[in-house]
Amino acid sequence: MEPVSILRSRLESLLLVADEATSPADFARVLETSETQVAEVLVEIATEFSDRGMGFELRERGGLWRLYTRRENSATVEAKILDGTQQRLSRAALETLAVVAYRQPVTRSQVAGVRGVNCDGVMRTLTLRGLIAEVGVTGDVGGAHLYATTDLFLEQLGIDSLEALPNLAPLLPDVDSIDAADQTD
Repeated sequence: MEPVSILRSRLESLLLVADEATSPADFARVLETSETQVAEVLVEIATEFSDRGMGFELRERGGLWRLYTRRENSATVEAKILDGTQQRLSRAALETLAVVAYRQPVTRSQVAGVRGVNCDGVMRTLTLRGLIAEVGVTGDVGGAHLYATTDLFLEQLGIDSLEALPNLAPLLPDVDSIDAADQTD
């Protein structure tokens, strides 16, 4: 086993280059050390970053670890990111994303039923941006594709789970009633 300071240095380097949240087991495999030791160092790093009020933080979600910008700095980071370099989502995209987030998994026709307009193009845009993804097909004949929000969606909102969304679901029509309306047309 190598000294903790060397392990920590190497682990911090891996955290900086990781493009997705990573498990202690994956870090341990790369670092050729124990998962327990990696987990301990991850907690140590996260605690130190938090105590020092660093501009970034190390968060654990679902057993996976990743560096993030500090939540308190989100307005500043957003201003930089949106400063002419990225296009904001259109109102149609935001509406579609809200329907998917609150009623997932949903089909395109269910989303269109809630919005009252065709949403194929918007669904493609949200998929390309990585905010929603296909998660399966319905059990019906011909099986329509089912969509749900992604981890990137949660990251962009700065939340850990969909339970942190405001309670708007009662304001949206039930997906089953939309399906029933489609079948009577």
